[in-house]
Formats: sequence, structure tokens, C-alpha cells
Amino acid sequence: MLHAVRALCAWLERTPFSHELQTRGWAMPAVQTVHLLALAAVMGAALLLNLRLLRVRMADVPLSRVLARFVPVILGSVVILLLSGVVMIFAEPERALLNPVFALKMALLAGVLALTAATIAPLRRIPAFWESGKARPRLLRALALLSTGLWVAVLCAGRWIAYARS
Repeated sequence: MLHAVRALCAWLERTPFSHELQTRGWAMPAVQTVHLLALAAVMGAALLLNLRLLRVRMADVPLSRVLARFVPVILGSVVILLLSGVVMIFAEPERALLNPVFALKMALLAGVLALTAATIAPLRRIPAFWESGKARPRLLRALALLSTGLWVAVLCAGRWIAYARS
């Protein structure tokens, strides 16, 4: 498996797209800026959504309105993160694909996206799903805290990639 990943990295580095990214001085700072701006957007929207789920902020605002406002920002930002991340992989494939911290970041991202989807999915059918009973509101608070922690872990892992050795 490692041999196949190394071969993929070598192939990616030889592509014209990778060469352009490596030789244009402005390209990677621009891509990294887009990546960081998308990260800021997703972190801000996820934090505000989770604060509402915790009933710390916007407790008087219907959850459906909060979801309608922040879920598109989260989803759109994740798409931009993935696209800009792919571009960064093309520029330095070994830095990411052979780095265990990159794998950790991707696993954390998959986990937090699955958690977010599982949290909001029942609300499409039953808007008051998380408000009924005693256990559901507690579980929702736990999910919101876990989500916040996972988003922070994704952010930290992303920064850690630059300093970890593959």
C-alpha cells in the first residue's frame, strides 16, 4: 500500500498542474489563503450552530432558522476546503499523502461531518426532534460539545501537518 501511495505522489508531482503550482510564487499562498478563509467560515458557522444547540446563544431563535442559516455555510465551506485541499496535495503530494497527521485530519473531518449530518437529519422530518423528552436535549448538548471539539481537532491537525514528519 505504501508503495502505491509513493507511486501516486511521484505521478502527482510530475503533472503539469503540480509543476505550475510549484513554480508560481503566488499560487500556493493564494490557495492556502482560500483554504484558511473557508476554514474560518466553517469554524464560525459550526460554532454558532453548536452554541444554539447548547442553548448558549440564540436560544430564542427557532432551530430551523439557525439550521437554514448556518448549514449551507458549513457545507459550502467544506466543499471549498476539499477543493483547495486537493490543490495543495497536487503541489506537495508527499507532505500530505505520506503524513499520518493528514490521515488523522481526514478521519476527524469525516467524523465531524457524519456527526453533523446525524444531528441535523432528524430535524428535517420532525423539527422539534431534539426538544422532546429528557434524554434527547441532553444528548443534543453532548453532540454539540463533541462537534465543537472535533472541529477544533480538525483545525489543530491541519496546522500540525506542516510540522509532522512523514
